[in-house]
Amino acid sequence: MKVGMAAIGLGPFSDPDIMAHVAITAERCGFESLWAPDHSAIPDGHQTKCPYTPDGEIPGGPDAPLAEPITALSFVAGLTSKIKLGTGIMILPQRHPLYVAKEVATLDVVSKGRAQLGIGSGWCAEEFAALGLDFHRRGKRTDEAMQALRALWREDPSTFKGTHFNFERIRSFPKPVQKGGVPLLVGGHSRAAARRAARFGDGFYPLTPIVDADVSKIDFINEIKSMIGWLKEECAKVGRKSDGFDITTGAGPDLDVIRRLEDIGVTRVFMNSPATDRDGISRAFEKIGNDVIARL
Repeated sequence: MKVGMAAIGLGPFSDPDIMAHVAITAERCGFESLWAPDHSAIPDGHQTKCPYTPDGEIPGGPDAPLAEPITALSFVAGLTSKIKLGTGIMILPQRHPLYVAKEVATLDVVSKGRAQLGIGSGWCAEEFAALGLDFHRRGKRTDEAMQALRALWREDPSTFKGTHFNFERIRSFPKPVQKGGVPLLVGGHSRAAARRAARFGDGFYPLTPIVDADVSKIDFINEIKSMIGWLKEECAKVGRKSDGFDITTGAGPDLDVIRRLEDIGVTRVFMNSPATDRDGISRAFEKIGNDVIARL
């Protein structure tokens, strides 16, 4: 089981000094990865509710600073040497794959092969409207963007023909350091996300919608197990084995829960920092390193 740390670039972790301290301390304490969230902008008074927070607001609240994830991860890449650097998650249908391919490949080059691209189709309709994009067509755009990224990373020149993205004999450099391109982890809590992961992904990033803060450990684990079941079913439909999938989800520093998640097929958990100041971060990360990571 791998253990990551989330929320690089969000709220207090958007401060460069704190961001740097999180990255350096996480690597020293044995964390496997760092994850940066993504939103272009959040319209005031949005009616679409975030499924991952009890109040329906973006994690951290609508006023929280949120750094662009590839920029933030590139910054901490220069301060670390081993820890993997991922988007958790990038809203892929809002970006053109020509830009994403270059940005993420550059991150992979400057980090010497440590990039991970967690992607999702997004939840905020008003955010898509502000970008001039059809919220209801985001799934198809996501599928095409994933396939276009594969072509841009593997081929030279690259060609892709789709409904939303279409290019022919494009030369895209740099190419990622990682053979075959940067791993694509599909985020979401729906069967559609599991289907997308089975068809186009290297991993699955299921999260449970938070509707009750008092949800039991068993209910949480069963919810993740159900989503992994969807992945297995969708893999079977396309003749693909699910055994090698990198499956990531969120968890607290609870060794029992993490071991139960591992038993059902989860390969990585990410956590949120319980502290926001330098001393508190150091103490918290060292405790997780000693009490959790070292015992897995």
